[in-house]
Amino acid sequence: MGWSADAARSISRKFDKLACVLEAPISKKWYNLFVSVDPASNATDPKQGQSVAEIASSVPAVEPHFDAALSTTGDFEEIYRAAEIQPPDHGYTIMKIAEMLQSERIRSLPVDVKRNSILLALDAAGVKIEQVIEDAVKRDRALDAFERVQQRALDELEARKEKENNAIQAELDRLVQEHNQRIQANKEEVAKEKERFYGWRLRKQQEEQKIADCVSPFVTENPITTGKVADPARV
Repeated sequence: MGWSADAARSISRKFDKLACVLEAPISKKWYNLFVSVDPASNATDPKQGQSVAEIASSVPAVEPHFDAALSTTGDFEEIYRAAEIQPPDHGYTIMKIAEMLQSERIRSLPVDVKRNSILLALDAAGVKIEQVIEDAVKRDRALDAFERVQQRALDELEARKEKENNAIQAELDRLVQEHNQRIQANKEEVAKEKERFYGWRLRKQQEEQKIADCVSPFVTENPITTGKVADPARV
């Protein structure tokens, strides 16, 4: 049944107020397209006039189980199957409604006309809009549950890798310290050897000078070297 714009806005505001006080408030606004209230039938059908939040609260909260293979793909249809969301026999799921709303005949129409067209099709198929909303809630909960599983897996992975990285960094720090100590030891060894060698060379020059002085009176050209000897490898 079609509603006036004022009535639709009034009921939508009531939906929002009801959603705010429930334990699991509904934040999605896609339900604003439909008004599932028929005042004429409220007295005989308590289902009529239910808010979306009330419909959501009536859907059993079941946490789906997602296996490792599914958690790496994130395919929506696989998520729905894992959550045991079976398409109804009449075929009118929220996905079917989404397809209808995107059809060339409907998508460019005003909102009221869209709503009435969908409700008319549902009425002809003997389907209540509440059934479609229940399907939407189940799918939304399955997606939220899968998101929580993914977030938890991501958090656990991050924690593991952070711990692993800390261990690697600690090992690197230990190795760096160890190698720095070896480098320093090598430098000290070279410095010590240089000091020994330069001291010996000084004594060697003094010894050569003494020898040269002794040879000098007997030769015209002294064959004794008294300076630094060139490295044969460099020559």
